[in-house]
Amino acid sequence: MAIDGVKIYYPGLRRGVTRGLCTMIRGRSAIEPAIGHMKSDDKLNRNWLKGALGDAIHAVLCGAGHNLRMILRKLRLFYALIRVALLNREAYMVSAA
Repeated sequence: MAIDGVKIYYPGLRRGVTRGLCTMIRGRSAIEPAIGHMKSDDKLNRNWLKGALGDAIHAVLCGAGHNLRMILRKLRLFYALIRVALLNREAYMVSAA
């Protein structure tokens, strides 16, 4: 299938690919797993909003939700580390007294 004025670039293509295009293709390959996880975890596969604008809004909201989950995961880890440090400090102070 061909579309007038459109050239498709894919990994493994050798002829006519510049250094910038290679970088862009590698970047896309790095993003693909994240998109796959968002499709399964964030319900990116089902869109309830209407039209092209709804598609764009849905994608942005799924990305924002994904970012918020990553931030909350880091905050939980940070909270656990602080809690362990405080408990160890209290145990040290009790044993020293």
